[in-house]
Amino acid sequence: MSGQQVTVNSRKYDLNIRRSWKCELVEQNASYLIFVGEFDEAVSHPGLGDIQRGTVSYEYYWPGRWYNVFRFHSPDGEFRNYYCNISMPPTFENNVLDYVDLDIDIVVAKDFSYEILDRDDFEINTLKYGYPEALRAKIEETVSQLVMQIVNRSFPFDYVINP
Repeated sequence: MSGQQVTVNSRKYDLNIRRSWKCELVEQNASYLIFVGEFDEAVSHPGLGDIQRGTVSYEYYWPGRWYNVFRFHSPDGEFRNYYCNISMPPTFENNVLDYVDLDIDIVVAKDFSYEILDRDDFEINTLKYGYPEALRAKIEETVSQLVMQIVNRSFPFDYVINP
C-alpha cells in the first residue's frame, strides 16, 4: 500500500466516535473514494465471526450515498465477504473521513447471499437518539437500494471471485 494515510471515524448519531482506524487512500474521483487497510489485530464480530489479523479491507465511500461497503480478503488474499454499513453520507477533509453509522448492516457471502443485520440495534437507537421519521424512511429506502445493487452485482459487488 502506497497511498495517502487517512483516518476513518465511524460515529454514532450524537457524533461521538464509535470506532476509528487508519488506512490508505488508493483512489479518489468525483464519484467515490476507495481506501485499503489491514487489521492489525484479530477481531471477533457478531455478524462476521472471527476476523484474522492481517485481513485486508477495501473500503468504498460515496459522498452522496447513505452507505459504505467493505470488501474483506483473508491474509492469504482470498476473498472473504462484503460488509455494508447503512450510514449518513461521509465527509472527507484533511485526511479524515467521518461518517455517522445508522446501525443496520448487510453482510454478503461469497455466493452473494446476504443477511440484513442489527435491526434490533436500530430500534434501540431510534429511541435513544430520537431518529426522525424522515431518517427512518431514508434508511429503509437505502437498504432496498443496496440489496438491488448486491443482487445485480453492481459496483463494487462486481469483484470477480476465483474459485
